[in-house]
Amino acid sequence: MLANESWTEQLFNALLAQSGWEWLAASLGIAYVILAAKESVWCWPAAFISTLIYTVLFWEGQLPMQALLNAYYIGVAVYGYWVWTKTHAIQNQEKSLTVSRRPLNFHLIFISAGISISLALGYALSLSPDNRLPYLDASVTVFAVMNTLLMAHKVLENWLYWLVINTAAIALYWQTGFFVTIAMFVVYWVLAVYGYWQWRQTYLLPKAS
Repeated sequence: MLANESWTEQLFNALLAQSGWEWLAASLGIAYVILAAKESVWCWPAAFISTLIYTVLFWEGQLPMQALLNAYYIGVAVYGYWVWTKTHAIQNQEKSLTVSRRPLNFHLIFISAGISISLALGYALSLSPDNRLPYLDASVTVFAVMNTLLMAHKVLENWLYWLVINTAAIALYWQTGFFVTIAMFVVYWVLAVYGYWQWRQTYLLPKAS
């Protein structure tokens, strides 16, 4: 890059230099969040393909926890598809998976457990010089793993957790050069606000009727 280039020009040139696979994975990732916000079961196939690509990209980019996280996402995509569709397989099924909330005690335990595991995992990663940003990498991974299960079970607060996780992920990818992925996570951040609003409307709907 030229020394007199502005940061916007540097970012634009970096985006152009990213691989087609990262562009595809990012596009499918955005589609996943949009479809999830609309409670469409097709969000999970989009997530499956996106995370499969990212598993390879992050492993090659020396972000082992992000590679493992996306490998985990592959399994969650299958699980989420099964959870969201299983009630539709039974005719005349009266009860289906609906948006729900969790009490304060649940969230205190959830956050405490996530921080504890992140610190332990970050320390373990820091022992290897090949791992970049071990504590940030570990924190994004741990909380994303835990929060994806909340999303699969349609827990409303999952969108609020994504706001924090996505902010941390943007910082991680900025420092490791995954610029297309940064753009995707900026979109994710906005979509998390949209998803929370959509699911909250669904959650409040039975109470309003």
